[in-house]
Amino acid sequence: MLHIKLESQLKNTWKFPGGLSEPGEDIGDTAIREVFEETGIKSEFRSLLSIRQQHRSPGAFGKSDMYIICRLNPNSFTIDFCHHECLRCEWMDLNALAKTENTTLITRRVARLLLYGYREGFDKIDFTMEELPAVYTGLFYKLYHKHLPDNYKTMTGID
Repeated sequence: MLHIKLESQLKNTWKFPGGLSEPGEDIGDTAIREVFEETGIKSEFRSLLSIRQQHRSPGAFGKSDMYIICRLNPNSFTIDFCHHECLRCEWMDLNALAKTENTTLITRRVARLLLYGYREGFDKIDFTMEELPAVYTGLFYKLYHKHLPDNYKTMTGID
């Protein structure tokens, strides 16, 4: 599990790489870009894991804030982290991350969610992405949801 160490209100805290979406940028593309900018790791989107919603956060520019955590597959493993955003960056054992006190509650909770996914199957935790045609000709949208079996997608063999 790739994590970065920040110096913030919580001194020397481990957290997941992340940041703000650019206008018109999809969730998965934001995650891939932010991970690369902060760590130098190239990756591909696998699923959406969780969403945290928060209001009146000092760092949200006066807006309500949604923090979306994605599961990515690394395509590279050599870290070349951004020294302006991170004190350290390293691959960390998921069991250790789930137990450390040097992180935030959300990071520990997501680490435990990932442990559950590794042990029981990611189908238990993942929200997959499906691109579907919009009602407007030529436009598409992305729908994130738990896996839906093919017979339910086409409604064949359903009584």
